[in-house]
Amino acid sequence: MNLQHLSSAQDPRVADYTQLTDTALRRRREPAEGMYIAESSKVLRRAIAAGHMPRSFFLAEKWLADLEDVISRFPNVPVFVGAPEVLEAITGFHLHRGAMAAMNRPAPLPVAEVLSGARRVAVLEDIVDHTNVGAIFRSAAAMGMDAVLISPRCADPLYRRSIRVSMGTVFQIPWARLEDWPGELALLRQEGFTTAALELTEDAITLDELESRDFDKLALVLGTEGAGMLPETLAGVDLKVMIPMRAGVDSLNVAAASAVAFWACRPD
Repeated sequence: MNLQHLSSAQDPRVADYTQLTDTALRRRREPAEGMYIAESSKVLRRAIAAGHMPRSFFLAEKWLADLEDVISRFPNVPVFVGAPEVLEAITGFHLHRGAMAAMNRPAPLPVAEVLSGARRVAVLEDIVDHTNVGAIFRSAAAMGMDAVLISPRCADPLYRRSIRVSMGTVFQIPWARLEDWPGELALLRQEGFTTAALELTEDAITLDELESRDFDKLALVLGTEGAGMLPETLAGVDLKVMIPMRAGVDSLNVAAASAVAFWACRPD
């Protein structure tokens, strides 16, 4: 192992790990620097298994034995270790999930490549909460969705919290960021997808009705948590779909709604 011991929070070698609690800063910085943070041993292992390459490892010394099999595969990658109080001073929080790694961000996938061979696609429109993005990816992977597309203003699936909530499933399901939304609804239609927006409107059909229909290719569009779907999106989709509610509840959290819809519309 290329062990490098840390004794100061001002060590310039660990710049990748500083100010991790500053969400606004990290959202700008990480894509610009071509990196992301994998937090926890499980997430780190899934990132490596997906072929992503580490820039460095960052952990308390007591976790070295647990990750030796992974770290030993990268003898030239620095392994930063230090006392818990030093690590906390660097990151801004107590590192209690075993380890972190600064990973090289993979090249974005073209939308056409993501859609190739896909039958069920989730489209996330302007969902800005990283927890919801991570949970939707986890449900998409678990319920058999083939791919995820995200709008230009959607939160980063490779932000630390998104990855952690997804349990690393952001590494296993193909995804791409759209450039022109909702303009690229036309692309989905050209690729043979029926587009269905999960939104309560006067002309919405129920999820049961959607499930009863036979679709070769189906794209489920999920809107932002607050304002809901853009009017232009609702005007451009083929169908609007609602999940019937009981006991006076008018809606589900978008992540919970995604799990229900993905299960109902899974391909045979």
